[in-house]
Amino acid sequence: MTTIQSIITIMVVVLGTMLTRFLPFLIFPEGKKPPSYITYLGTVLPYAVIGLLVVYCLKGAVFTSYHGLPELIAIGFISVLHKWKKNTLLSIGAGTVLYMVLVQTCFR
Repeated sequence: MTTIQSIITIMVVVLGTMLTRFLPFLIFPEGKKPPSYITYLGTVLPYAVIGLLVVYCLKGAVFTSYHGLPELIAIGFISVLHKWKKNTLLSIGAGTVLYMVLVQTCFR
């Protein structure tokens, strides 16, 4: 890629990113109430995305032997920690750390 092509590519990526960031504020200004289906999507999509991520993360896990055990331990840990602290970021971060420790030390 030439320097001009690289600059054009970066500009297009910046424009696309800015468009996706600012477009919702232009379509739904602060004083205007969004349509009911947008409000509905705002309430159900986070749960759907988390469910999709769980399925995606577990698609390669093998549960016929001990290979699926770190995943199950991490899921249990995340569930208990989230019920206890009600902090999503803490639950995901601590669960990731626990999973990585389990995979790299206990379940080699």
